[in-house]
Amino acid sequence: MAEALLVEAINRALAQALGDDEHVVVMGQDVGQLGGVFRATDGLQSRFGKQRVFDTPLAESAIVGTAFGMALSGLRPITEIQFMGFMYKCLDQLIAQAGQIRARTWGQTRARLVVRTAYGGGVRTPEHHSDSLEGLLMGSPGVKVVVPSTPIDAAGLLLAAVEESDPVVVMEPIRLYRAVREPLPERLSPVPLGRARVRRGGDDVTVVAWGAVVPSALQAAEEVAAEGIEVEVIDPRTLQPLDWDTLSESVEKTGRLVVAHEAPHTGGPGGEVVAGIVERCFYALRSPPRRVAGADVVYPPQLLEDAYLPDTARITAAIRAAMED
Repeated sequence: MAEALLVEAINRALAQALGDDEHVVVMGQDVGQLGGVFRATDGLQSRFGKQRVFDTPLAESAIVGTAFGMALSGLRPITEIQFMGFMYKCLDQLIAQAGQIRARTWGQTRARLVVRTAYGGGVRTPEHHSDSLEGLLMGSPGVKVVVPSTPIDAAGLLLAAVEESDPVVVMEPIRLYRAVREPLPERLSPVPLGRARVRRGGDDVTVVAWGAVVPSALQAAEEVAAEGIEVEVIDPRTLQPLDWDTLSESVEKTGRLVVAHEAPHTGGPGGEVVAGIVERCFYALRSPPRRVAGADVVYPPQLLEDAYLPDTARITAAIRAAMED
């Protein structure tokens, strides 16, 4: 099996989806001839033609709105929104229209629609290029949300999203596009949505992290292991729906919880994870759950983003604090 970067795994998954189903189309700004701003769609237009891989105007609402109409007509569009900070413009189409169509039609109509978007910071991008909006999307019924942290999961989650009957947002961590390599089989397999992955086993503290924060969580776990603290690191992979069984089983074992993510602290997805675990595992908790998150500010300028992002040091400090209570 040849090794591939995360962005290369996405490219291969897109090619496989296009090759397997003639109803699949890929659309977005610069996804055709250029191959995408991060080259995730590189070479796809030359392989599958301009009718199936094509560029759109710079209009996010129109991109998702058009894709919604295409989905209603039987196609399976995969759209690219270049950066998650640009998604504010298309949320009405995604949340109020595509996400609600099945409920509004009593199950008679579904929108098989995938929205791919690059998210997160750490690569010195300008304003509106580093947002993490998973908390907003998780609270939007009818929309599913996935976040890969490895190449095999990036490919598998995308393939599973294409098969879903409801809209799925695939959040792709910018920092990991070319930071992680992993062997990929020639034929890629879907990764079922709603199933978390235990990235590291441990008995003392459960750390839940996703996307680009997973490597920092794993590094923090290795650092405290030298102190005799064994951390279980769980990558949810799917944020909506969450795999509560895996999360609860881990916290029932460890009795301690740390949640780490790039989204802002207040109203962030970590609060939902903590609330859900308290409801399910209150009597198993040995210390208060802790959150390591972005600050409650607009994403800062490039020179300040290291202070904003959750890192290994902050996660390590939260783990130690959980053990001391």
